[in-house]
Amino acid sequence: MTFDLSIVPFSRRETFLAVSLLPEGKNRQEGLYLRTVRGGDDKFGEAFRIELVDRQGQALPYTPEAAPESIRLHVNASSAYADICISDSRTFRFRAKGCGIRLTFVPAAYDYAYEVNPDSWEMNSFTHECRFMLTRLLGGMKMEVPWDKIKSSRVVAEFSADPETDTAEFAVEEFRTVWEPREAWVSFDDAVASAKADFEQWLENSLSVPHRWQEGRELAAYITWSCLVPAEGCLTRPAMYMSKNWMTNIWSWDHCFNAMALVRHDPKLAWDQFMIFFDRQDESGLIPDFINDKYELWNCNKPPIHGWTLAWMMQRTDYIREAQLREVYGPLSQWTKWWFRYRDGDGDGIPQYNHGNDSGWDNSTAFNNGIPVESPDLAAFLIIQTELLAEIAGLLGFAEDSAAWRRLSEDTLTKMISHFWRDGKFISCRSGTHESSEGDSLLLFVPILLGERLPEQIRASLLAGLREENRFLTDNGWATESIRSPYYQPDGYWRGPIWAPSTMLLVEGVAAAGDLELAKDVSSRFCSMLSRSGMAENFDALTGAGLRDRAFTWTSSVFLILGHEYTQG
Repeated sequence: MTFDLSIVPFSRRETFLAVSLLPEGKNRQEGLYLRTVRGGDDKFGEAFRIELVDRQGQALPYTPEAAPESIRLHVNASSAYADICISDSRTFRFRAKGCGIRLTFVPAAYDYAYEVNPDSWEMNSFTHECRFMLTRLLGGMKMEVPWDKIKSSRVVAEFSADPETDTAEFAVEEFRTVWEPREAWVSFDDAVASAKADFEQWLENSLSVPHRWQEGRELAAYITWSCLVPAEGCLTRPAMYMSKNWMTNIWSWDHCFNAMALVRHDPKLAWDQFMIFFDRQDESGLIPDFINDKYELWNCNKPPIHGWTLAWMMQRTDYIREAQLREVYGPLSQWTKWWFRYRDGDGDGIPQYNHGNDSGWDNSTAFNNGIPVESPDLAAFLIIQTELLAEIAGLLGFAEDSAAWRRLSEDTLTKMISHFWRDGKFISCRSGTHESSEGDSLLLFVPILLGERLPEQIRASLLAGLREENRFLTDNGWATESIRSPYYQPDGYWRGPIWAPSTMLLVEGVAAAGDLELAKDVSSRFCSMLSRSGMAENFDALTGAGLRDRAFTWTSSVFLILGHEYTQG
């Protein structure tokens, strides 16, 4: 497989390093860049711009071709080329034949470079909060590093071909504190072969899908494999970022879908994805909105889909046994209690979202009339979560806890129906006034996840709405706002575009409600769209075009899950 570096970054499992084609930006020329995705999603993390040069140092036009294991830069109208690979979690390797390579770093703050030895220069980047060691392995190395009072004004490293072999080789190592020279370097070809074998093993273990979507499966497998970063800093376990474009965090519901896609073939890694937010849980029970290696965000949170996720995973692996249940029971209990204690401002037993971001559906029309908002999806998630906690408590021998959780689940279900079911549909409303929100949001159909817990007439009404063509249902799946709504926007984030998580939740919901045919149909529409348009953050509901960040892991994971669960045979 090959992929477009302007859409999908080149990286590999458990590294912060990446290579991307970036557009022109502030203090950035358009071009191919070495990047680091440390420190969150407020920057691209570009470090060195890559150019190919002739013997006189003149730039050569080239065309990149990226595969999971390496990138080849073909010099246009020439047999010359350069290759790039990531040989280990901290090292870029370069090899050029018939040309040289120039790396350019534009310093800011106190960034500087200095000579460590005749073959190595250290680039200390305050901007990226790390350092890079540039080491010549074969051929020549010329550095241009003028000093400007407190920083290097520019850093230009030019690596030229060895006269005998017409080849240049060098390495760029990332490190935080101290650098230790290597006794020996693995060959470039062996480094490529190792990366290739690692990805092929990942691909082989990834969920199977129908043959017609094999190219989509390869892309989804590559994106999930390459978006893993190591346990470091605030990350207590290896973590699958949402993307290595600019969504370089994990969010506290996105991680659930990635865990679900992993649970069959790598249950330990799936468990790490599921538990990582509970490792950072506040004493109140709150879990952060997102985490990266540097910090956590606590200004908002995400919905409590964790009980639903855990129940789904438990049905598909025997890895989750007593030890795992004991590990998760306390944190999941505290997370659940947080909602009832701290997010029920009017004391009516129905927890609220204080902002659209807390729901995951940031700008849904459910929030049109102001905040806080009581929404039936939140109640549904908590019903499922408390029900699962009752089951886990029973398995662990906590009989009183089990009975209490079950009472809370049943009581919340009764209150949810009484509170939100009006005139044959679910509504969302302002907390306190209970004024109904405007719009026609798919969010209000999420309670279908409750399946047979719902009265038959409610199930029938929800299924009818989800079956209705050209309301939510399009050729590509379910729009997040009715396409007939005055609030519908083709690229309106949660006001129209199709998303993977909403699709996954509702497919599972309609299946739980007894309409397996609809679950299979929507899964097929959705997976067909992704096989054409890639694994984007979201999609135009009518055209199927990918929108926003176009190399997203939860989209990849949901493609694999739905393709495997609902479209085979």
